Amino acid sequence: MTTRVLIVEDQGMMRDALAALLDLEDDLEVVAQVGSAEEVMPAATRVRPDVVLLDIELPGGSGLDVTADLRAALPGCAVVIVTTFGRPGYLRRALDAGARGFVVKDRPVDELAQAVRRVLAGETVVDPALAAAALSAGPSPLTPREREVLIAAADGSTAADISGRLHLSESTVRNHLSSCIMKTGTRNRMEAVRVARHSGWL
Repeated sequence: MTTRVLIVEDQGMMRDALAALLDLEDDLEVVAQVGSAEEVMPAATRVRPDVVLLDIELPGGSGLDVTADLRAALPGCAVVIVTTFGRPGYLRRALDAGARGFVVKDRPVDELAQAVRRVLAGETVVDPALAAAALSAGPSPLTPREREVLIAAADGSTAADISGRLHLSESTVRNHLSSCIMKTGTRNRMEAVRVARHSGWL
């Protein structure tokens, strides 16, 4: 039985190389390739893949958000995150969203092929070093609302801008930003954004 694979990767050369290598496997068939978050659901509903290999940082959105959409629309489809960004916070969020695997791009392609086979067999496959890092790092200290406010602040928006966008009072926005700064051990909101991104919390 051949496993149908959808590849989601924004770098064209990487996407083509990955497809070519996986197509060499007798039991795997790449049925579609896309390069942005907006293209994932239309492609997935059209080709009905068994497995989606999904990058995290995509034009038009996050692969972590797309994971939840895929799991809701195609519950029989397994999602494997394949990313350069091996951050503990990303791993937790990916698994919470329903991903069945999380591997980093610098691993050999035969390991990726084996990860595809293992998730189809019902296993959860996680890069061992990343799993250890996630356990030692602990969960994100940010509440969902603090995370939302910090994401809104990432482009340099003022408290007033964020207040209007998120329908919160300016004082509430400032309180959330202060809490984010305190929890990340930083001096200002932009440092808090940087630390939270590096940790995979945003």
